[in-house]
Amino acid sequence: MMIVICRIYTYINVKTVKNRLTKQQQEGLLIKLARAVASVNRAEEGAKFLRDLLSEPEVFMLARRLQIAELLMDGLTYEQIREELNVGYNTIAKVQTWLELYGDGYRTVINRTIKNKVEKNINEPFTKLKRKYPISFWPQLLLEEMIRNANQREKQRLRNVVEGLRNKTQLSRELTKLLAKIN
Repeated sequence: MMIVICRIYTYINVKTVKNRLTKQQQEGLLIKLARAVASVNRAEEGAKFLRDLLSEPEVFMLARRLQIAELLMDGLTYEQIREELNVGYNTIAKVQTWLELYGDGYRTVINRTIKNKVEKNINEPFTKLKRKYPISFWPQLLLEEMIRNANQREKQRLRNVVEGLRNKTQLSRELTKLLAKIN
């Protein structure tokens, strides 16, 4: 019940704010938001930006949509996606529709992330050879280990950001309860 009320309240607020803005103001805000998103250079910056901008459920809702789009592009059926991600058919259908009608943004982002994964896997056979003859490859192995540790540090920073997002959501709930008591 509370979720429904929050969604209605959010919907009304969004509609009210949107109606108060002119078309030109709305476009200006969208451009500013798009530029802000484009200015993000690293995953940690992106995670912090999302944490500051959105609530935890909103972040995971967007992440889930992106994951659904990726699975649809991989050719999975609605049933397979529903079972894997525990989402409803309506959500999958919405993402499918957006992919068909607009989809350029989804495809661009998904193709970039897939490209990064493929580039990492290209050197897999060579890795075994380097491990078999480490003396010949020690400078490269040392650099790779340093990079791997840097990636672990980045993952830890991302975990810290996500934890901050959870704290933000908890704080929001507490503030909502306090405000409800006052009214």
